[in-house]
Amino acid sequence: MSYYLIKELLEEASVEECARHEHPYVALVTAAEFDADNPFFDMGIDMDVEYEHPGLTKAVVNYDSLTGCFSIPDRDNIFGEPHRFSFALDEKGIAFINDDGTAAKIIKKIKATRKWRNPSLERFIYDFLETIVEGDLKLFEGYDKRLDELEDRILKGDMEDIMEPLLDIRGEVLEIHTHYEQLMDLIQEFMENENNFFKQENLRFFDMFLNRIYRLNDLANSMRERVMQVRDLYHTQLDVRQNKISTVLTIVATIFMPLTLIVGWYGMNFRYMPELEEPWAYPAVGGLCIAIVVVSIVFFKKKKWL
Repeated sequence: MSYYLIKELLEEASVEECARHEHPYVALVTAAEFDADNPFFDMGIDMDVEYEHPGLTKAVVNYDSLTGCFSIPDRDNIFGEPHRFSFALDEKGIAFINDDGTAAKIIKKIKATRKWRNPSLERFIYDFLETIVEGDLKLFEGYDKRLDELEDRILKGDMEDIMEPLLDIRGEVLEIHTHYEQLMDLIQEFMENENNFFKQENLRFFDMFLNRIYRLNDLANSMRERVMQVRDLYHTQLDVRQNKISTVLTIVATIFMPLTLIVGWYGMNFRYMPELEEPWAYPAVGGLCIAIVVVSIVFFKKKKWL
C-alpha cells in the first residue's frame, strides 16, 4: 500500500500523517488492504465497492462517500482487456483499490510531473483524469494517417485487404467513444457534488475536463464519419471496376456478334454456295472478319468506351 498527501507536490506519507487530515490524501491499496484498513478510511459506504470485479467507468453516491470504477481501454491494444480498478472518496481524500498496478503508474507519473500552486483534491482528480486521456490526440492522428494510406491505396486501385483494417479502426474508435461517454457520466456525477465533498470554486476543474472530453468525443465521432467515407469510397471504386469489366465484356460480345453470324452462315450445309468454289473466298471472309474487328475497335475508341 502507498499513501500520499496532496501538497505543492504529491508527497509520500504514512498512515498516521494521512489520519491527521491536515491535507487531502491519496491512498493506493489492494482489495485485501482496503478491507483491512477500512476503519482508517472512515467512509460512509453503504454499498459494496466493486473492487474485485470492477465494471464500467462510473460513480455511485453513498451516504457519506463516492465510490465507483474506472475501465480504461489499453491504447496499445484497444480490443484487449481494459485496465479496471475501483475508487472511494470523501472530502478527506481518495483511495484507489487496484491490484494490477494501473493506478500506481498514473499516480507515479503525477508525482513526477505535477506541481500545484493551490493544491486540492479536485485538482489531483483533474490531473488523474487528464493523465488517462493525455495521449489520445496522437492516437487519433495515427488513425488519420492509417485512413489516408487506405484512401491512397483505394484511389490507386489497390483494393486488396482494405476492409479488415478499416473495420478494425472503426471498432477501436467505437471503443474509445464508449469510454468517453462513460467518463462524461462520471464527471457529471462529480459535478453534482451531492455530498458537498468538493469546494464550489474547484468544480471548475471538472468542467474543464468535461469540455476536454467533449472535444475528444467530437473527434472520435468525426473519425467514425471518416471511416464511413473511406468505406463508401472503397465500394464506389469496386463499382467502377465492375462497370469497367462489364463494359469490356459488352464490347467483346458486340465485336464477336457479326463474326458469330458469319460463322453460323458458313456453318450451314448448303450445297449451292457459289463462293465456296472460288479460291479467293476463304481469304476474303477472313479479311472481312478482321475488318469488322478493326472498325469496331476504332468506333468504340472514338466513343471513349475503350
